[in-house]
Amino acid sequence: MPAKRFIALTALVIVLFGVSGCATPVGVKRTSEKAVYRQLTASVLTVGKPSSYSMQFLERLSLVEQYERDPKQALAQLHEGLGGLDEHDRLFALSELSYAYARSHHDQSYFLAAALYAYMFLFPDDASKAPIPHDPRLRLAMDLYNSSINGGLRAPKGDEVALSAGRFILPFGSLNLSVEPSGFFYGGYKLVHFVSVADLEVRGFRNRYRKPGIGAPLSAQVEMTAGRAADKWITPRAKVPVTAFIRFDQPRSVLSTGEVTGRIELYNVDEIPAVSLGGHSVPLEFEPSTSLAYRLEGAPIWDFEIAGFRRGDFSLFGKKAEGDLKFLSPYYPGKIPVVFVHGTASSPARWAEMVNEFLGDSRIAGRYQFWFFIYNSGNPIPLSAMHLRENLELAFKELDPGGSDAALRQMVVIGHRQGGLLTKMTAVSSGTRFWENISREPFEQADLSAETKDLLQRSIFVEPLPFVKRVVFIATPHRGSFLSENIIGKLGRRLIRLPATVTKVGVEIVKLNPVGAAKTAIRVPTSIENMDWSHPFLRTLASLPIAAGVQANSIIPVKGEGPPEKGNDGVVRYTSAHIEPVESELVVRSGHSTQSTPHTIEEVRRILYRHAGME
Repeated sequence: MPAKRFIALTALVIVLFGVSGCATPVGVKRTSEKAVYRQLTASVLTVGKPSSYSMQFLERLSLVEQYERDPKQALAQLHEGLGGLDEHDRLFALSELSYAYARSHHDQSYFLAAALYAYMFLFPDDASKAPIPHDPRLRLAMDLYNSSINGGLRAPKGDEVALSAGRFILPFGSLNLSVEPSGFFYGGYKLVHFVSVADLEVRGFRNRYRKPGIGAPLSAQVEMTAGRAADKWITPRAKVPVTAFIRFDQPRSVLSTGEVTGRIELYNVDEIPAVSLGGHSVPLEFEPSTSLAYRLEGAPIWDFEIAGFRRGDFSLFGKKAEGDLKFLSPYYPGKIPVVFVHGTASSPARWAEMVNEFLGDSRIAGRYQFWFFIYNSGNPIPLSAMHLRENLELAFKELDPGGSDAALRQMVVIGHRQGGLLTKMTAVSSGTRFWENISREPFEQADLSAETKDLLQRSIFVEPLPFVKRVVFIATPHRGSFLSENIIGKLGRRLIRLPATVTKVGVEIVKLNPVGAAKTAIRVPTSIENMDWSHPFLRTLASLPIAAGVQANSIIPVKGEGPPEKGNDGVVRYTSAHIEPVESELVVRSGHSTQSTPHTIEEVRRILYRHAGME
């Protein structure tokens, strides 16, 4: 047989029968389960390419090549075919493919079309045609809907989402949107400047809390009203997490006309956690962590920490910051206030980790509101404690003049380090004990100016606040901090500048120089000196019991694994932080800044559950 003929015959055999070991046209290849799962779950939201569900539908209709060549024409064909037996699959494909086109071409009309198709897929006019609960496309369709709202309503420039009525172009007609105004208010304040949080990366938190559901999570600015008394409790950067939702009016029945109507709705998920659709309650998407982090980005409160420690007259938010009470969000009747009091050379921002955890806990977020006391932590502790008490009393009086909010009368105050000492002074009765450290002469007979006498009366004659029902001490130096004794503490004393009103008190006490006056009373001490165990103020405060009717809890950090009684957190000894009686005491193995650690946060969570009767 000629060689050429033999080679040709061999090739024919190979073609007809194959060769053992070669891949067949149809078969399998072993890979990793991870790779297969990634392939099956990939979508335009994760990898920028349509999912297998949408591509399969294009294959069924022989539209893959056309979609790749002319996606707008392919989408138009898909749209024209609505109404058939394959409508369910078609709507999903239309939603994802419209979204893909919108994202690649920055086309607002296709974003809105994607939202409409996803809505029709999820909530058909005929409830019997709704996707089954286990359909994997269900969650993807919700995410497409949520993201499409952001894309469809995003302002041409900037990051804001424009939640306003208007007529919007669709690829096949138009969409007329109205606005439901009731959701655009929080605690009586109007909400403005809505920013999508979907494309914001969060840093600084261990957890980013996102409650999956329907709707686009946004961060909203609280609009201040000129001259409104309650404005003083809210920071200029106040933001609250909200969720935007577009409710389409029976889109299936009007789709053929090209004129679709809908309504923009805005929700505070703490108040309304779900929307009613087709007789079903559907949870709303919610992102509290991102809104909190967005609020803290570049906030001036970070600069306050050292400056507020060194200078008693430091200004914050455009005014003198001797001591100020600020709310995370506008006052909300029916929610119990939790007041956080920071420590030395610190600020309310250091509570962010704990607050983030609580905002992500619907049980706590639904029962509590979060307030923060800001003070110049180098000032004398009695002065700072006075500002705390007076701010709380003023808030209580102004926010609920009629006494109708029972939640206000269940207030919880939580203090870290020096903040714990301020916290204790909301729940004790001092009588004349603090004054006796200064003079044995009756206070009423003391030769002091009216201004000085008033300041002393308010700062060292202390009675428990009747609306404070629980105090929580975290790393609190009830019997002093050994940091006040070392070189760092001594340096801190030299750096602190007391306000003029305080130094004036010291001058008058020197002139008074009553018989038996304590040597330490010759000048006004800084907070560092107040936290020295030898100081009469701290010894007196340590001896005062917590008032009846007030529950107390202690969280004491201790480094290492040794006996707690012999340990410390690097700043405060266990023996200093330990007091009796308390409802509970928990030793956590951490350093001094324990307010951000999981064990401490979980203990505070447990305490708040108990306080609200949720155990």
